[in-house]
Amino acid sequence: LGDIGLYFPPTDPKWKGADSLVLLAQVNQLILDKGWEIGNIDSVVVAERPKLKPHIKQMCDRLSAVLQLKPDQVAIKATTNEKLGPVGREEGIAAYAVVLLMLK
Repeated sequence: LGDIGLYFPPTDPKWKGADSLVLLAQVNQLILDKGWEIGNIDSVVVAERPKLKPHIKQMCDRLSAVLQLKPDQVAIKATTNEKLGPVGREEGIAAYAVVLLMLK
């Protein structure tokens, strides 16, 4: 389906401050329209701060609700970068996700 910038170009002011869950729902609809569905999501958020452990269940619940998935289809793990690199110096946060797509 191409790069996310194709659908939500950062140069378009209408996307400034957009709710990421709304964008996620739109991307999910694109996937569904092409005959695919999400099997599961496995993701990792790398951040020194804030500590995410207390928020992970709520994050999973919100993602599963927006994507119309069962809660056990969404996994989020949190880790730090052990003070290494830009993430470790708290200059940013990194997130990685693997999504299994299945033909409907």
